[in-house]
Amino acid sequence: MLINCAAYQDGRKLADIGKHDIHSYLNRPGCFVWVALKDATPEELSEMQQEFGLHELAVEDASHGHQRPKLEEYGNSLFAVVRTVEYVGEELNVGEVHIFVGRNYVLSTRNRTREGFASVRERCEREPQLLKLGAGFVLYALIDTVVDRYFPVLEDLEDDLERVERRIFSGAPARENIEQLYALKQKLMELKHAAGPLQETAGKLYGGRVPEVCLGTQDYFRDVYDHLLRINQSIDSLREMVTTAISVNLSLITLGENQTTKQLAAYAALVAVPTMIAGVYGMNFDYMPEIKWVWGYPFAVGLMVVIDVYLFARFRKAGWL
Repeated sequence: MLINCAAYQDGRKLADIGKHDIHSYLNRPGCFVWVALKDATPEELSEMQQEFGLHELAVEDASHGHQRPKLEEYGNSLFAVVRTVEYVGEELNVGEVHIFVGRNYVLSTRNRTREGFASVRERCEREPQLLKLGAGFVLYALIDTVVDRYFPVLEDLEDDLERVERRIFSGAPARENIEQLYALKQKLMELKHAAGPLQETAGKLYGGRVPEVCLGTQDYFRDVYDHLLRINQSIDSLREMVTTAISVNLSLITLGENQTTKQLAAYAALVAVPTMIAGVYGMNFDYMPEIKWVWGYPFAVGLMVVIDVYLFARFRKAGWL
């Protein structure tokens, strides 16, 4: 679906144009066309390929989707794939944005992404002195917006971890805690798969041999690289904390099992002593000490009580009961 199509010259918007008028603006000096698509069909991509002369391999990748974040150079044009990550309810929704960039055009198509990029276009149009840099600056603005949207997701994941940590020490069921921690670890992995390769992509656009279409925008891509570096470091730290939380939860389970074992052993000892004494005096031999004694029964019962009270006090002092 076509979201927007506009022509720009010298940092100023000329007009919103139809897709059949694109070719008439491409050859104007200092002019470029910015087209935005959503969930583009193969037919729409084929039309854009004819208008802009897109490389067939890049179009094939955009048609199939589910690509790893990357940057590919085809002659004087670039093809970038970035992943969007956003919360939908309690689940992460991972989408893709495919960006075709040439000297006089920018084509962006987003798939499985709820939040659009109208704000990016408005931001660029408010800064004509930067939009003069051309299609390279639009590429920066799109990638920068995607990266900025990682931060709220990362903050939500940090809040989730803090909530689970409080549950661990509040006596919540251990199985639920482990399930939530593993779900959190999976979300962190999805965010890592989006931000990790994108950091490498941003590094190619400000250091070393920079593609011609991005000349003059290196400082901006270096800023994106710094943001991605912070995000990836935070993700790694959170993953370590999740692993530690899982270990702590398992340790608490082991401690609880040990405490239960101690309690069972203590109660077994309290029962075993009277059982032993009763068993001895229940053997029905003719000749046994105190068998004919008037106080034999009270003595045996009293002995059981005294020994059990002593054992109970010792177990309670030792923390077993």
